[in-house]
Amino acid sequence: MVTEDIYQLHNTSAVMRSCEVFGIQDMHVVEESLGMNLDREIAIGAQKWVDIQRHDTVSKCVEQLRSKGYQIIATTPHDDAQSLEDFDVSKKTALFFGREADGASDEVMQCADGYLKIPMFGFTESLNVSVSAAIILQNIVSRMRNENVNWELNKEECVELEFKWAKKTIKRVDEIIARFQEQKNL
Repeated sequence: MVTEDIYQLHNTSAVMRSCEVFGIQDMHVVEESLGMNLDREIAIGAQKWVDIQRHDTVSKCVEQLRSKGYQIIATTPHDDAQSLEDFDVSKKTALFFGREADGASDEVMQCADGYLKIPMFGFTESLNVSVSAAIILQNIVSRMRNENVNWELNKEECVELEFKWAKKTIKRVDEIIARFQEQKNL
């Protein structure tokens, strides 16, 4: 999940909340023009569980994701985009969501490996970015589970993530760890 220069901070927070709800661990935020803050009332704690990776340019974000084997898919309501129900969920994918009024930047559109749209039947051309993200995530995650796509973390990754989450929820965790290590060294 990648958001690009989202203007309304509640939209980024809502996208992050959807990531957490649907089990997406990593969210990338491109802050080329705008800074990124979270609306904690909208995120409702999701910031504890989702790893946010910040990028100051689209090119750095795309380069990092491609180096990890991701295909770059720009979301857009335009006709040349593939419909959500036809999207191949078996490929490792980074979904790019652009700014509210403008959509994905020209740079994202030019470097994208493909384009994805939500089928719409009314007269309105697009949905709010956080609504679009939630619809796409729900569809893709459900299909991945139904089609037996290997999406789960391995046991070692699960333990590492659970430890990281535990550290975020325990008060004064650094003091507890230091005390444990002291006692261990006695």
